Amino acid sequence: MSQSLPPSVDTNHNPWQTLASEVKYQNPWISVREDAVLNPGGGRGIYGVVTMKNKALGIVPVDAEGNTWLVGQYRYPLNEYSWEIPMGGGPVGLDVLESAQRELREETGLTAARWTRIARLHTSNSVTDEEGFVFLAEDLTMGEVEPEETEDLRLWKLPLANAIRMVMDDRITDGVSVAGLLKAEKVLAARA
Repeated sequence: MSQSLPPSVDTNHNPWQTLASEVKYQNPWISVREDAVLNPGGGRGIYGVVTMKNKALGIVPVDAEGNTWLVGQYRYPLNEYSWEIPMGGGPVGLDVLESAQRELREETGLTAARWTRIARLHTSNSVTDEEGFVFLAEDLTMGEVEPEETEDLRLWKLPLANAIRMVMDDRITDGVSVAGLLKAEKVLAARA
């Protein structure tokens, strides 16, 4: 049963007004700008926005036996180890599926004959414009892993159901991974 928005919600109305905008920092991956704004209440303020130069891409590979692969790595900004679905970034102008296929191959050595886009998401929409996509990858073939120089990755093949339990007990906390695994579980259940 589909629900519509309440009639009083105008999703096209932007209550923010940008008065000025200045890039404060940028590198090959991000740009940080500070906007002078009038907020929805009419008050003056600033808003910091991180613009991503890549799309976020996540892949949930699932084999015929219901197994998936997680990638483990130490995440510098968090100062902790993280188990995640295979993921990475794809240049904004490049097809997201093509970038997802590359990421899966690089991080796991897997290629997939069947791809289904299962999610479009925004990773932290109060501070960044980052747009992400998650794919379900099936009909898998194993090849050679091709990690990037900055990656020290560990692969873990496990039943998808175990990965879902890791989401539910907060052992997987990455937002793209959480959304991707839960959506993959729903998509696969709907097919059964």
